Amino acid sequence: MRVTESAEVPVILEDFLIVIQPKRGWAGFDLGEIWRYRELVYFLAWRDIKLRYKQTVLGAAWAILQPVLAMVVFTLFFGKLAQMPSDGVPYAIFSYCALVPWTYFANALSSAGNSLVGNANLISKVYFPRLIVPGASVLAGTLDFGIAFSTLLGMMLYYGIAPSWGILLVPVLFLLTMGTALGVGTWLSALNVKYRDVRYVIPFMIQLWMFATPIVYPLSLVPERYRLLVALNPMAGIIEGYRAALLGRPFQWDSLAEAVVLCFALLLTGAFYFRSVEKTFADVI
Repeated sequence: MRVTESAEVPVILEDFLIVIQPKRGWAGFDLGEIWRYRELVYFLAWRDIKLRYKQTVLGAAWAILQPVLAMVVFTLFFGKLAQMPSDGVPYAIFSYCALVPWTYFANALSSAGNSLVGNANLISKVYFPRLIVPGASVLAGTLDFGIAFSTLLGMMLYYGIAPSWGILLVPVLFLLTMGTALGVGTWLSALNVKYRDVRYVIPFMIQLWMFATPIVYPLSLVPERYRLLVALNPMAGIIEGYRAALLGRPFQWDSLAEAVVLCFALLLTGAFYFRSVEKTFADVI
């Protein structure tokens, strides 16, 4: 019996060749790669939301209770006892208007700063852009902000404060709040992987930052010689922007412009520092 050899078909392997090499410089920050993993951002954010309210009695009501209880305490001690000025606005609505974005910012910053350590098992087992983890933590707080903001609108109706055209800038202000939280959160999350005592610094830093931000007092109360220090705080301009947009007060465009510049600076420096140390996360964490 004779075996006939079949003709072999040549295969050009060069068309299937994939070269994997580290990226350097500005090319290391790939927004397209993050966009390709957008579904993972959604699922991580939704997971954080479900874990936050899992086996809780009040559920999403905590999104309202946290700023409302803080508003009651501030109104009692600062508004009634200390007679803190509120620029002609009832102190309750004055403080709550600032507490809604600040509560979101503080929670988002804390969650983002601890996000990498909290997802250590996921990071050490599978590859994905690590920047997604703090980003999803910041995004997860959007639901809480929306619930608390609806309560703020109800309080405005109660006090007879009609929204003006400035309310159209609230989405822009929220993006600035989110961007600032993400910028600082990427710094803290990357540092927290290497230096675990950062997680103890975060709550203390948030407390100091709150009193350095015009939440319980108006920005007009800050002396002129300290205005330069206040200008270095992006949340100061953002909080004043919320009050101007919702309470019909004049916008301080210079403070808002400084907040925009600082927000982008924090985002860029935080993202590139994060990417520069990202390759060591799986080994160190």
